[in-house]
Amino acid sequence: MEYQSNPKGITIRTIEGQGLSGKINLELHERLSDIFTTEGKPFIILYDVTFDGGKGGLGKVLFVNKRHIIWAEPEE
Repeated sequence: MEYQSNPKGITIRTIEGQGLSGKINLELHERLSDIFTTEGKPFIILYDVTFDGGKGGLGKVLFVNKRHIIWAEPEE
């Protein structure tokens, strides 16, 4: 089975006040909201990350604990 990438843009804000924008890869037939409501997966993986509106960090990959996210906004 060939792996297929299904990236979705997202912006999140952490409890520390850090704003992160990047991409999250979804599985086939998965919704972005599923990432945040699925039990047993405490982290999300963001890639091509920028910090607070584009300042530095481009290309970074971050593992973010979902318990440290106060809001998330999908990109259109």
